[in-house]
Amino acid sequence: MPTAVLIDGGFFQKRYRALYDGAAHHDPHSVAKNLFTLALKHVDQEAGEKLYRIFYYDCPPFAKKLHNPITGRLVDFSKTAQADFQLRFFEELKKLRKVALRRGEIRDRSGWTVEKSKLMDLLRQRIKISDLTEADVKPDIVQKGVDMRIGLDIAALAFKRLADKIVLISGDSDFVPAAKLARREGIDFVLDPMWNPINPDLHEHIDGLQSYSPRPRD
Repeated sequence: MPTAVLIDGGFFQKRYRALYDGAAHHDPHSVAKNLFTLALKHVDQEAGEKLYRIFYYDCPPFAKKLHNPITGRLVDFSKTAQADFQLRFFEELKKLRKVALRRGEIRDRSGWTVEKSKLMDLLRQRIKISDLTEADVKPDIVQKGVDMRIGLDIAALAFKRLADKIVLISGDSDFVPAAKLARREGIDFVLDPMWNPINPDLHEHIDGLQSYSPRPRD
């Protein structure tokens, strides 16, 4: 009984930082190792399941050079700690057996956005624009192609009968059409939201809900 595990990288990274404590867990090698371990927990070998493949979906880091609108300082985003981590993390994933890296792309919308908390402060007139610092703004970028690749792989796995069970690690409801398709083809579809609350309506479109990551602290 082949099992495919599909991981929404942006969601995984956000939940991982919230659930895994300590700096020892947060270098690229450790994150990749913990991701692999988490995926394997969804494969019940005692019940005759075997891993088909782990698919990881994410975008390469933003790598442009832009002038910060607050200070005018030129920022090379390819040299940031986040970009360095992402590239090294991708290299660690490539070393792992039965892991496929699926990459979308980053689109630059040629602007900057204010961090959400600061934007609310501005709207409520708690602060003025002159109070904003360099760290309060970020490039206006958006991921493209990740959800599409997840949907296409779910369809391919279902139609080609490459897996009997699909596990999706995500918290996004955009997967529902693909999940419905897979279930119509007889695939057991399991959602792992890494303990993140989901809309109760999503239970209608999955065959199971299971999280194996560390539980969040109360």
